[in-house]
Amino acid sequence: MKKVLSISVGSSSRDHTTRRTFLGEEFELSRQGTDGDFDLAVQRYYEFDGKVDAFGVGGAEFYLEVGKRRYYFRDIKRIREAIKISKVGDGNGVKGLLAKRAMVALEKHLNKEDKTLVGMKALKTNAVDRYHMAAALVEAGCEPVFGDFMFTMNLPIAVHRLSTVRLLAAILLPVITQLPYMWFYPLGAQQDKEPEAKWDKYYRQAGLIAGDFLQIRQHMPDDLRGKIIVTNTTTARNVEELRQRGLHILVTTTPRLEGRSFGTNVMEATMLSLMDKPQSEVTSQDFLDLIERIPLEPNIEILN
Repeated sequence: MKKVLSISVGSSSRDHTTRRTFLGEEFELSRQGTDGDFDLAVQRYYEFDGKVDAFGVGGAEFYLEVGKRRYYFRDIKRIREAIKISKVGDGNGVKGLLAKRAMVALEKHLNKEDKTLVGMKALKTNAVDRYHMAAALVEAGCEPVFGDFMFTMNLPIAVHRLSTVRLLAAILLPVITQLPYMWFYPLGAQQDKEPEAKWDKYYRQAGLIAGDFLQIRQHMPDDLRGKIIVTNTTTARNVEELRQRGLHILVTTTPRLEGRSFGTNVMEATMLSLMDKPQSEVTSQDFLDLIERIPLEPNIEILN
């Protein structure tokens, strides 16, 4: 049995373990949160290195890719340096591929309801953090608002163009990526706090809300009737919370396994474990081939 372990600096309340077979190989997929303790996360990478086939890096990523440029986080380098034997995925290798497939699948589903993504107003909580998903929204014909200033800096400034996102990244990310990671992303117990409604105007006018689920949840309103959320990791508890708020459709870019959708880091680590080649030789085409062979489909769930 192959083992994939996602070590997250997020809340341990979201921990989960499941077994699944991919292409004839049995896997144990586990997620362990350290409740915001970054040093403990690094320690666990050292401890389990070589004892698992691949690690997933949860609640963090080695770099942000915006356009054709990559911006590496100083803090997260400690994780990469701790891993000498096992393969490791932070989601960057597959999240763009999975985001595009999710938008294509959603468009096909909406067409059955005589609807379309073309012209739909969308709120993307942070385009710098998940640029490929932001680009997929534009490619699908949505009219997006990018909330980078709102959700990261608490500033009431909406961004509408990807070119502006790329410019902001070039100016700000060389500095931001050298600062403590926890300044910009909710870690540990912060992830379990009740939502505090904010930026109501942008939530209200959007037919589709996309981004990291913890960012979406942080300020989501009580009323989500008729809306679509496109996101990543969600638990059974999260799904019920969205159902109670009236959400129409929940789309996760990864499949739901025993009530939970694992993050792209886990899916990337799983695929790396299936590849009989050094990680340094893995290409985007290798990932795409496996995504189609498994197949790794997005999950589209009608909640109301």
